[in-house]
Amino acid sequence: MSGVLALRLAGPLQSWGASSRFTRRTTESAPTKSGVIGLLAAAAGIERGDDTALAPLAALRFGVRIDQPGTRIRDFHTAHHAVTGKSMPLSERFYLADAVFVAALEGEHALLTDLHAALKSPVYLPFLGRRSCPPAAPLELGLYEDACLERVLREVSWQASAWYRKQHRFHRPDEGLTVLWEATAGQHGGADTLRDQPLSFAAAHRRHALRTVVTTTVPLPGAVAAGAPRHDPFDALEDESS
Repeated sequence: MSGVLALRLAGPLQSWGASSRFTRRTTESAPTKSGVIGLLAAAAGIERGDDTALAPLAALRFGVRIDQPGTRIRDFHTAHHAVTGKSMPLSERFYLADAVFVAALEGEHALLTDLHAALKSPVYLPFLGRRSCPPAAPLELGLYEDACLERVLREVSWQASAWYRKQHRFHRPDEGLTVLWEATAGQHGGADTLRDQPLSFAAAHRRHALRTVVTTTVPLPGAVAAGAPRHDPFDALEDESS
């Protein structure tokens, strides 16, 4: 039996790199499959070099909806060698500030049930792309039995922060939200490729393959459901700035 696990990815900072090189560490505009699978693998206690345990997670079909795109910011990072104390090269790192995404994974319901439980009691703490980017609230949105990824990404309620929803309350509902989902046979419209299909997270030989992604829009869902995470670190500033 198949199902879908939905996650809410929100925090002060996120960074989802797919092609970082040398001292320039970029971020994609939405979470990568590699980053989210890594988050789930950590929660389940899968070690970095255990490619066998990683494979079932990597085989899950992945999609993400951009509920609040956030703002891209740049930071400069300095470091010193742990042994010699010598200064390391200055690195340039990019983040998404104040962004909110809905990620969904489709696959075997039993595996998704285990991952859902792992998120509630993680072996290793999850982070949003980098260790310096903790989530602002619990990640799990729900586990859907006998569901498909496209339907969940269309129907899960809008997860944007309260201040963002207030600013955009006059937008037409038909403007929709951008969605990126893993293509299936016969899906070609708006297709692109990303090198974020994880094969191994081992430090000595990290490997990723290409996967085909379809970019589209879905109608704006209803307001955030009761009980959904609402915390936003900037809510306290709303009254002063309005």
